[in-house]
Amino acid sequence: MKRKTLCMAIGGVLLAPAIAMAQDAPAASTQAGSQATTLDEVTVTARRRSESIMDVPVAVSAFGEEQLKDLQATTVEGLQGAVPNMNIAQGRGSANSVNVAIRGIGQPDALQTFDPGVGMYVDDVYYSRINGALFSLFDIQQLEVLRGPQGTLYGKNSTGGAIKLTTKNPFDNEGGAVELTAGDYGRAEGRFYVSGKLSDSVAASIAGAKITNDGYVKDPETGRRFNDDDTEALRFKLALSPTEDFRATISVDHTKQDAALTMGRPMADLRATSLAPAGVVVLLPGQTGDWNHTARTSFDPDQGQKLKHDGASLAMEWDLNEQLQLKSITSYRKLKTESYIDIDASEYELGDVLVALDQDQKSQEFQLHYDNGSNLHATFGAYYMKENVPSYQEAYADDLFQLLGAPLPFLRTIEDDLSTTSKAAFAHVNWEFIPTWTLAAGVRWTKDSKEYDRSTSTFWGAPYNVINETVAFAAKADWTAVTPSISLQKEFSDNLMGYVSANRGFKSGGFNGRANTVYDTQNARFDPEYVWTYEVGVKGSSSDRRLRGSATAFYSKYSDFQARVSQDVGTFPVLNAAEMNIKGLELEGSAMLGAATTLSGQVSWLDAKYDRFDDFRLDPTYPGFDPNVNHDHVPFSPDWSARVALQHVFQLGDNGSLTLGGDVSYRGDTWLSVDNRDVLSQDAYTLVGLYGVWDSPQLAWQVRAGVRNLTDESYKVEGQEFASVGNIQTAYYGLPRNWYVSLRYNF
Repeated sequence: MKRKTLCMAIGGVLLAPAIAMAQDAPAASTQAGSQATTLDEVTVTARRRSESIMDVPVAVSAFGEEQLKDLQATTVEGLQGAVPNMNIAQGRGSANSVNVAIRGIGQPDALQTFDPGVGMYVDDVYYSRINGALFSLFDIQQLEVLRGPQGTLYGKNSTGGAIKLTTKNPFDNEGGAVELTAGDYGRAEGRFYVSGKLSDSVAASIAGAKITNDGYVKDPETGRRFNDDDTEALRFKLALSPTEDFRATISVDHTKQDAALTMGRPMADLRATSLAPAGVVVLLPGQTGDWNHTARTSFDPDQGQKLKHDGASLAMEWDLNEQLQLKSITSYRKLKTESYIDIDASEYELGDVLVALDQDQKSQEFQLHYDNGSNLHATFGAYYMKENVPSYQEAYADDLFQLLGAPLPFLRTIEDDLSTTSKAAFAHVNWEFIPTWTLAAGVRWTKDSKEYDRSTSTFWGAPYNVINETVAFAAKADWTAVTPSISLQKEFSDNLMGYVSANRGFKSGGFNGRANTVYDTQNARFDPEYVWTYEVGVKGSSSDRRLRGSATAFYSKYSDFQARVSQDVGTFPVLNAAEMNIKGLELEGSAMLGAATTLSGQVSWLDAKYDRFDDFRLDPTYPGFDPNVNHDHVPFSPDWSARVALQHVFQLGDNGSLTLGGDVSYRGDTWLSVDNRDVLSQDAYTLVGLYGVWDSPQLAWQVRAGVRNLTDESYKVEGQEFASVGNIQTAYYGLPRNWYVSLRYNF
């Protein structure tokens, strides 16, 4: 009943724009001295050029700097609940990675041999790892989320969608700001942004952030803190416009993070295997009930999670003539991580690992845009990316086996190196063939080539050291795909449009980065994933620009899903196991109520089901048959999600203004593992947030205070499932109730 009530309320809000448009609501009269209050125009670059969000035949959500603050989002994880049918959370056991699924499609495994299911872009530069993608939002101009496969216009194919962050342009943001924030759990943050013109043709900006907190998870015996943050980020931009026909931007960024462990909670009995006498020993019973945010670990205090992420890019635009524009985007990025991860989330050594990456990538993209000034726009492009990801890993499992009641030491070391070359050519044409009717079509050719070398060695304690071994293999493969897109758009009036579209997405194949046995190495290769998505949508606003909304229905056919499963001790095959059909509805809307009240929200419904899931472990004759495994639910795909937000501005005359706002978000039952383990599922829950903002009369000073998770809800956001190793089933939780106060000065 609670779910239906909330979704009906939000649905009513989102249907208001359609009702107003159907009634052709007249523009509100504005008498002299009255306030003209309308919703701001939203411009997006979903098709690699600036367009009104209401004119784009794409399911896209967009957030400006102030909207992100009102979401109380300090990283991209703060988008959870604000975008229809998107699940976004901090990656399992990692302080620096992000797990994103859009419309049931994503890739939660941070292992470098998997490609992300949702593309992440900063200033049109693709980030190839989910490590380092938990971006801190300190100089963002706009953030866009595109739902559905992006296979035509974007630098890298994505089956689920794309998240695009655009940082501030120095020419457009003269001045700056300084902001300080304090809150509970030792939260202390500082941010700054300074921008200005050095001449009529040169502008520069520098932005930085220092973000710290003590962590909300604690060892109850030692008081040691986990799940903290200590991040420094800096970005410098130099913008050049020496002529009217040429523009260039040089961007250099640096991020450094030094955090403690990110701890979860063991949800199932942790077990050791006794070799003599033979049997199973329960080391720690699985935890139940609400979590009290305590944890213990086998790692030492100096074994935490470190990241260093650097990059540089050069973006150039030439207006060749009135109809042609050439763009070039050149980038180089380097990511280095050293992360200890306590996978079993306990003081025992069952699945403890060190993962160290030293990744670099370089990319080049060219775009040629043609616009005849009336009814035809075309984009032609080429893309190249080269990525190298050498890594070193260690797995510690001294408590996994016992011999005569004593632990049997075990260590696995891994050295591997993945090299990926991605090449693509694409074309997209937008043609208004008769007034109010527009046909858009595109096609992309992609070739991904991968070379992978891997060596793993085991080190058993006596007397089993005689079975120590090294398993190594090398492999390479190419995958080629053609991904078309087509849409037909109709403008029913100046304020209402509708469209139908079909898009194909592709995600490259690869090699199993956990191939630990000779058999695994012989079956290490897995194939690409593909998805076709068919969509129908309508977007509109009232003629007085006080109501705006969109509605989308879609159907996706998803094939060759890359599933990492847990088979036997030390073996984790990757299966192209499944075909899915996914259908859903998405509503978004905003409304200005009266002179100073804004109501907005989203409601989405998702029905994701497997047509088949070929899993040999479900065969009752298989020695490792586990009756607790099933594939009835697609992970990270709640059936309903919704959010409603209300904001009101009180004018205080010479004392400035006071803004009060809040939001309520709902998320339905969610499964957090491919194997649908009961303890790695989350029942439906609702979160509440409140905030208040005081702005000085000239907007020079701002004080903001807020509280997130007001009702102190205890809820899981991620799951780590390695049940074949000590029965590891670890859950990671969202933030408990937390508050903050910030002071900002604009100049």
